[in-house]
Amino acid sequence: MGDPLTEYHSRLEEQEKEIKRLSAEVESLKNPRNLEQTAHLDELRDENAKLKYRLNILKRSLQESPQTSVSTPPCDSKVMLNINQRLQQIFGAAIQASYPELDNPPLSVTPNQQAKFGDYQCNSAMAMSQMLKAKGGKVNPREIAEKIVKHLPDNELIEKTDIAGPGFINVHVKRSFISQLLSNLLVNGVQPPPLHKKKKVVVDFSSPNIAKEMHVGHLRSTIIGDSMCRLFEFLGYDVLRLNHVGDWGTQFGMLIAHLQDTFPDYLTVSPPISDLQAFYKESKKRFDNEEDFKKRAYKCVVRLQSKEPDFIKAWNMICDVSRKEFQRVYDCLDIKLTERGESYYQDMMTAVVKEFEERGFVEMDEGRKIVFATGQSLPLTVVKSDGGYTYDTSDLAALRNRLFDEKADIIIYVTDSGQGGHFQVVFAAAQMIGWYDPKVTRVEHAGFGVVLGEDKKKFKTRSGDTVRLMDLLEEGLKRSMDKLKDKERDKVLTPEELVKAQRAVAFGCIKYADLSHNRINDYVFSFDKMLDDRGNTAAYLLYAFTRIRSIARLANIDEAALRKAAETTEVLLDHEKEWKLGKCILRFPEILQKITDDLLLHTLCDYLYELATTFTEFYDSCYCIEKDRQTGEVVKVNMWRMLLCDATASVMAKGFDILGINPVSRM
Repeated sequence: MGDPLTEYHSRLEEQEKEIKRLSAEVESLKNPRNLEQTAHLDELRDENAKLKYRLNILKRSLQESPQTSVSTPPCDSKVMLNINQRLQQIFGAAIQASYPELDNPPLSVTPNQQAKFGDYQCNSAMAMSQMLKAKGGKVNPREIAEKIVKHLPDNELIEKTDIAGPGFINVHVKRSFISQLLSNLLVNGVQPPPLHKKKKVVVDFSSPNIAKEMHVGHLRSTIIGDSMCRLFEFLGYDVLRLNHVGDWGTQFGMLIAHLQDTFPDYLTVSPPISDLQAFYKESKKRFDNEEDFKKRAYKCVVRLQSKEPDFIKAWNMICDVSRKEFQRVYDCLDIKLTERGESYYQDMMTAVVKEFEERGFVEMDEGRKIVFATGQSLPLTVVKSDGGYTYDTSDLAALRNRLFDEKADIIIYVTDSGQGGHFQVVFAAAQMIGWYDPKVTRVEHAGFGVVLGEDKKKFKTRSGDTVRLMDLLEEGLKRSMDKLKDKERDKVLTPEELVKAQRAVAFGCIKYADLSHNRINDYVFSFDKMLDDRGNTAAYLLYAFTRIRSIARLANIDEAALRKAAETTEVLLDHEKEWKLGKCILRFPEILQKITDDLLLHTLCDYLYELATTFTEFYDSCYCIEKDRQTGEVVKVNMWRMLLCDATASVMAKGFDILGINPVSRM
């Protein structure tokens, strides 16, 4: 490829000649049939304006950013640049050049907490001083910081640096480059960072039990797991969303025995089991109190495991009734899953036990076959004394299937923290037998705390029963409609818009209330708090998003005009609130990288709240549209500020999508 600046000059000269020629033709032609020429002229003028804008950016970029030894991302890249990551590359090169004798020196670059001191800060000097001291040298951290700054390679991003305190390096980034990145975002949309390799991710989440209704205990797994999947999908990974339902085991013996007694013609007439929870309770009561029934239930289990057709049919009927109930919840929350229950892995378990036996890892313990994994004090029971398999066996079989058959690079289990110990032993056993190397394959338990009521106790109904998830969602719909009517939205929205807003608020608030808390901690479920439109809630963010989207509508600027402006208008960042908002928008890739590393989604919620409040500061201080005080007519549009509004809304929309929240255009 030739020099881009020369190419742009050449194209501009050709365009200018063509415009002059066409202008002369249009002047000489007064016949209305020659409208094609004027249309062509308008197209060329638009193209010419875009080229001039791009040429100015290129000139400035080339003036400010000479070629460097550090890999520089293309300035017109379609993907969003991770500024923090880019600064780490730059400072990493400087640290290596300054102190090549240090192995793996610390690299710490973070956004500056106080804007007056700069935009980012490198805090590596203090830790490096300790490393050098351990090697017998004594160097002042400030001297280290000065040396790092001297060795900073030429780059496109840093305007200047200054050293504060004992050795903090404050970094001021170039406004022109930030403006350019915002233009790229506006032209190309919110794009994920480049993937060096498309990895396969398996996320195991939701996982209710057949014949039992979903309750609040399944809420967190479902919401958190779905959001993790959405994140990996946006980043370009191949994601398999697995629902590891409890669809096998002793309980099916009692359910089938009760089905035979209650609906003896079930093989020819579909049994009307409308309330499977009640049906389960009836069969459990009989199992606990009737010895004959219990014996028959165990025989049913054996015949089911032997895959006798009549028993498989009964099992399928019970599973289908449950699936329909589960699907009602998944449809409300917009959750997509591939079901692979415990039954899916039954035939694989024999091979797993045999593999552990052949490797000499199986011990006998009072008739049980157990496995002690390296470094673990508790064993796994792979075969019970009656010859049956356990959860341990099925989880080992499932893990093996995901590693070898699915060829997963990342496997995440989203269950409550109480199962953390169990998964720790399963993972240790899988590593011991050589199924995977944790340095190569990421296998992780993403645990979460329990849902509490407002009394800070485990969330239950007044009668002490577990709260049904469907009841919770329906209550959310009722309360969100009440909230919308309190705000008199029913008077300005059509019935269809009102229902859309109701669902967006209800389900968005339930999801956000969960995701905005650190998943490791317990959290208090409160409809009043989650529907409050003040503070860090979905209600506040949804209303803020709707307001931002309405600004262009109030200014009579349509989508096409915004797209055209994005290609031809420089995003000015002269006002301190414009600068603050521009930087905040561009932190989005940093946030996603952090969540990919630690799987803590509340970071994204905190960021969206910060973005919304930063936008409010900007909008209160910087006029986007100016109106005549007498008539209320729009007399001036500051288009670069309208573009900042558009960029904010685009990033917020993508953040909502990752959280599984569906904003609406009007609320």
